[in-house]
Amino acid sequence: MSNRNWSTIVILLLAFTLFGWMSLGQDSRPKIAKAESDFKQIELFTDVLHLVRRSYVEEVELKDLVYGAIDGMLATLDPHSSFLTPEMYQEMEVDTKGEFGGLGIEITMRDRILTIVSPIEDTPAFKAGLQAGDQILKIGDKLTKNMNIMQAVKLMRGPKGTDVTITVVREGLAKPMEYTITRAIIQVRSVRSNLLEGGYGYIRLAQFQKRTGDDLALALKKLRQENKNELAGLVLDLRNNPGGLLDQAVAVSDLFLKEGLIVYTEGREAGTKVRFSAKANGTEPDYPMVVLINGGSASASEIVAGALHDHDRALIMGTQSFGKGSVQTIIPLGDKSGLRLTTARYFTPDGISIQATGITPDIEVPQAKITDAEPVSRFREEDLENHFESNGNGPKKEGNGTKLDEKAQDDYQLMRAIDLLKGWHIFKGIRQQAA
Repeated sequence: MSNRNWSTIVILLLAFTLFGWMSLGQDSRPKIAKAESDFKQIELFTDVLHLVRRSYVEEVELKDLVYGAIDGMLATLDPHSSFLTPEMYQEMEVDTKGEFGGLGIEITMRDRILTIVSPIEDTPAFKAGLQAGDQILKIGDKLTKNMNIMQAVKLMRGPKGTDVTITVVREGLAKPMEYTITRAIIQVRSVRSNLLEGGYGYIRLAQFQKRTGDDLALALKKLRQENKNELAGLVLDLRNNPGGLLDQAVAVSDLFLKEGLIVYTEGREAGTKVRFSAKANGTEPDYPMVVLINGGSASASEIVAGALHDHDRALIMGTQSFGKGSVQTIIPLGDKSGLRLTTARYFTPDGISIQATGITPDIEVPQAKITDAEPVSRFREEDLENHFESNGNGPKKEGNGTKLDEKAQDDYQLMRAIDLLKGWHIFKGIRQQAA
């Protein structure tokens, strides 16, 4: 069959479809005019397709032209909608399982520039020093201009032990920086936990994967067992968490809420208008709670932070979050390709859309580098000659404060969160005594 005949068949099929639209009712002149306009646009597309196949300097596979057309169409919509070739669709399915070969960064398009949402903790990208907000200028020798997310992901993925060079532009630096990073098998451990002295729990969520809600419940149970009691408080660390699965964000929020709306989504189709609410079964005790966020906290992280904030369940501390308030649906297609299509916006329980604005922390605490100050000599009562000795009823010098490991002691935001929980606990004790 000739190229022209093929294009004619496409036009005829579309014409029959449009004719069906036009015959739906008697008073349908506006619909008829719209359908005729749509038909002309589709005819333009088939004309161009025919011309390219007939006259382009080299013969091009029809599949490549169709894939390219779909890819370009989705690129006009928003940074998160994209076409997935069969190979890319398979890679996408691997992501949610938490293991793949690559660098360990979550990327997005911001102002049409490929931008790092966050490096995943303990991955080659994280260890190399890539940061949230870095703009990727080149991957290897290929410029990222006009490159979509899935194309960039394909370039960065690869066998364990192979190198790739990433060139980034970073705010505050005069020139681009190059990072040569060795790929590894990225096994994302989504939940990490640690019991701090004083009965305070610390849980870090690196990503929202298929088992994140269940793994978090197990981690909380383990912390209680270690403490041999209920927790005195909890720090939930969502910093540099790029998000993941919506149902897992709901499951995590549900662990800390007895009732009420967690998040709701709104789109054009009826199936995209969904409300998710908390259930009383399995809810954690009402201990003090601080949620840490920053500019690398996106999507599912923002759902959790927004839900806990709107229900006054936790104080949000850190810096403004990323601001990804849209929902993407993965739609499989017939040839094992797929669409990653933005189908809805999500809203916090108070009806707030955080799209492009993010979650504002209750207490803003920028990250800072902690350095030891020079010791200062202090003159105390015990240094005075003939001072009175204590009668033994005073406080002991060896405190029972919260001990942090060496890494945590360099984390200014985490230390401030612990200080807040300790103050909360002390203030509660004072009020109970007063009552």
